[in-house]
Amino acid sequence: MEVIGDLPRELFLEILLRLPVESLMRCKCVCKYWYALISNPKFIELHLKYNCNNNVCVLLKRCLLTCLGERENMLSLVCSSGFSFINLDVDLSLYKKEPCLQLLGHCDGIICLSNYRDDIVLCNPATRESMVLPESCLPCYSSISNLIPQTSALGFGYDARTHHCKVVRIVSYWEERSGSGLPHHSRVEVYSLATGSWKELNVKVPAHVWYSPCFETYFNGAFHWYAIDDNRNEVILSFHMGNEEFQVIPMPTALSLYDYAMCRSLFVWNGRIALVIYPRKAIEKSFQIYVMKEYGVRESWTKILTIGPLTKVEMPLAFWKNDEILMEGSDGLVVSYNLKTQELKDLPIYGVPKSFATLVYINSLVSVKGGNRMLDGDNRGENVSTLVTFFFSSLQIIRTDCLFLKFLLLLHFPCQFR
Repeated sequence: MEVIGDLPRELFLEILLRLPVESLMRCKCVCKYWYALISNPKFIELHLKYNCNNNVCVLLKRCLLTCLGERENMLSLVCSSGFSFINLDVDLSLYKKEPCLQLLGHCDGIICLSNYRDDIVLCNPATRESMVLPESCLPCYSSISNLIPQTSALGFGYDARTHHCKVVRIVSYWEERSGSGLPHHSRVEVYSLATGSWKELNVKVPAHVWYSPCFETYFNGAFHWYAIDDNRNEVILSFHMGNEEFQVIPMPTALSLYDYAMCRSLFVWNGRIALVIYPRKAIEKSFQIYVMKEYGVRESWTKILTIGPLTKVEMPLAFWKNDEILMEGSDGLVVSYNLKTQELKDLPIYGVPKSFATLVYINSLVSVKGGNRMLDGDNRGENVSTLVTFFFSSLQIIRTDCLFLKFLLLLHFPCQFR
């Protein structure tokens, strides 16, 4: 068995893969060899895959009140071990006091933020790296004088074909005195981390995006919004990041007509799309959960269960760990509902009511500036020993480096490696 210092190569790699991003960022400063290793796209891919299988968290956006009574946005991570949470030290200077800040999606550790009016920001909370996207390629005015442009939808997701993340933006053009409640027409553009630029798509938007709390979701290679078609039916509008085409997914039959008194939220639960229906305003709320067993097929919608009635609960925030739902309480407290035990548990997380948004999140080393293309399907099958050989074929590590690594190992995994 080949060793590095007095550590086997395989163990050396396994140690690094288990370290949190913050520690890996420090390790990059040890020497140029460690910097090259941790910056290598293959290592970034392996570290991401390990965290996908072992360290899935919930990223929570909320507003807190300062001593002056002003609202400030805060990002926090909720971890599975004992529902512990940590506040993230992320530079939100652009949107720190923005009351309408939206979490648009998560892709390989990168999140997308916007207020739908100004800049769009990509951010990796773990590495604290962020980037403002370049200006839109669409004109800020319409060739028709009485039409007003407005961003109606934004989405963020992963393109499995190019192995890069993309942002999609729908701009709707509204007549100044129209009473229809629907836009005159819409245009679409896509930003790719592969090219670092926007491009306009020559596609028709088949439905009109409307707001519904906690609905925008990335799943199955596509981003999903709540929408209304030209016949005023409720639908799910999806945009596939790979083929860059729209698809209209029907709602369950019982929900084909819009009902303002009921809210709809969309999540991913056990590898399927889950739709949660609940009252907009009520002292006691019941939450009906529908699951689409066959993606895109209306007849496959199945009502799985009803939660409640529950008091002092406003809306669902995220499905988590398969049998837990994070929910916002009416007093600005986050609660967790266990589907198996039907128990409601208060969590020590507070915020301004109706300021919460969540994403299922994974820490990673992926850069928001691109240049870290993920491996394709053929390369993912390479075994660890092959990757170790790739990593260390030209690497000479002195004994002090190994001692530093052992120190990190004991610091983060004291029970397993004593």
